[in-house]
Amino acid sequence: MLVLTRKLKQSIMIGEDIEVTVLSNDGKKVRLGIQAPPAVPVHRSEIYDEIQAKRGEGAGGERSEQPELTRARGRRAG
Repeated sequence: MLVLTRKLKQSIMIGEDIEVTVLSNDGKKVRLGIQAPPAVPVHRSEIYDEIQAKRGEGAGGERSEQPELTRARGRRAG
């Protein structure tokens, strides 16, 4: 695992297309903004785990089709 330190409004790049920006930090919670292409799904890990579990529930152990996912339109932090 790569561990980085960032200050408010600083960001990191993942590849050429994904930017993660620190929007706020109140000492207990950190708000991150994630700018990614629409084709890249972005989920909290617990939601991702639920999606993966639902995919595995297909008949006969087959993977079911990907569930319909909605993606919030991201706004770049200024």
